[in-house]
Amino acid sequence: MYSAPPHWVEGLPQPGRCLVMGVVNVTPDSFSDGGRWFERPAAIEHGLALLAEGADVIDVGGESTRPGAERPSAEEEMSRTIPVVEALTAAGAVVTIDTMRPAVARAAVQAGAVAVNDVSGGLGDDEMLAAVAELETPYICMHWRGHSAHMQDQARYDDVVAEVAGQLAARIQASLAAGIAPGRLAIDPGLGFAKTGEHNWSLLRRLESLHTLGHPILVGASRKTFLGALLADESGDPRPALERDAASAALSVLAALCGAWCVRVHDVRRSIDAVRVASRWVKQEAP
Repeated sequence: MYSAPPHWVEGLPQPGRCLVMGVVNVTPDSFSDGGRWFERPAAIEHGLALLAEGADVIDVGGESTRPGAERPSAEEEMSRTIPVVEALTAAGAVVTIDTMRPAVARAAVQAGAVAVNDVSGGLGDDEMLAAVAELETPYICMHWRGHSAHMQDQARYDDVVAEVAGQLAARIQASLAAGIAPGRLAIDPGLGFAKTGEHNWSLLRRLESLHTLGHPILVGASRKTFLGALLADESGDPRPALERDAASAALSVLAALCGAWCVRVHDVRRSIDAVRVASRWVKQEAP
């Protein structure tokens, strides 16, 4: 069991345990909530509720990355996210922007976001890495093989862990070469992105091997399809997304015990409890 404390990312909270990042999807077609928070007042209210539940970071995104999703325009993405970023930062939240577009990243940082969470790892737009370096913000670099509409066609690996690690290493080098400071860089194995359920489980089982890349690890497993398949009923129908939070929290505690720096989740309260349990589990002395 990995018992060392996680690495930290400069410019983001350092609570002495695995961070919990709450998700605010300002989209009409999110796999996890079906567009429940698409309207601006609802998105802001939801973000404030996650903050009240103890989220260390709120991740605001305006583009659905579920398999098969079509992309909104950059203008639409900004109209969805920027007012929400402004409202949540004004309320005291630490906000990250979930985007593949440098223009959205710049606008969000100007509005108060403190980091960029890019599911494409800089491959979605050639200007993203330079933009993040210029902004001097933390950068979360995810393993990615293509946009949502076709990404599952790329779910082919001989050794998923070795190939994801190798491709992340290449993106780390590209990020550093663009001028992103090493202490501001985190990585994400990209569960569910161009990966089958078995690929996801393999990455989770061997998560500790990714520490050799030398950067903090974010795990985003919350409510994903492979959990629905695991929890399928007797007829084989997957557990609905909104009923996967207990399983998501179980993965949060396991990820924390494997040294994850951050878990990205939809239900904050359960995962806050989970990572606190994990933190106490590895301590040698009572608090």
